[in-house]
Amino acid sequence: MFSGIVAATGRIEHVAPLEDGVRLTVDVGGLGLEDVAIGDSIANSGVCLTVVALSGQRVSFDVSRETLNCTVGLGEPGEVNLEKALKVDDRLGGHIVTGHVDGVGEVLAFTPVGESHELLIRAPSALAGYIARKGSITVDGVSLTVNRVEGTDFSINLIPHTVEVTTLKRLAAGSRVNLEIDIIARYVERMLAWQKEGGV
Repeated sequence: MFSGIVAATGRIEHVAPLEDGVRLTVDVGGLGLEDVAIGDSIANSGVCLTVVALSGQRVSFDVSRETLNCTVGLGEPGEVNLEKALKVDDRLGGHIVTGHVDGVGEVLAFTPVGESHELLIRAPSALAGYIARKGSITVDGVSLTVNRVEGTDFSINLIPHTVEVTTLKRLAAGSRVNLEIDIIARYVERMLAWQKEGGV
């Protein structure tokens, strides 16, 4: 589990092909690795990946073809938002994030508004029903609050700090982003569907 509070930004330096996926080598920048071991989980732009090798500030992860097919930003060198998995006694500063991307959205606009920025995203239609005004959503691993929803489009206000310390500063119209809906919405939908099916 994660909270969507980005601890550092890193950079995918190398992508090596595997039989069914790729192995990423990531320079994790300022992310502290003193408590990280092989087998631990680190979210890379919202995608939960398992550490398979450590060398200084470089960490390797194996990414399956299935994960590559349903996410963006992991198949080539580039910046990533990083967050280590939560400990039981950690502060939950964002919201509960699983690191399992639900779909890929398209940025429609990234516009300065005073000191902040408005980020307008079009979600896949299958996810639109799970996105609610004042609800939580994860965009490229960043826990954010939805300001407005119209159909499949939703907007978010980004404060200067969020822009400064994440890769979201690189977004522009046409960019694609990893989206994870609020886990509570998933369970509510399942409970309602189960009742409709005649469950207790």
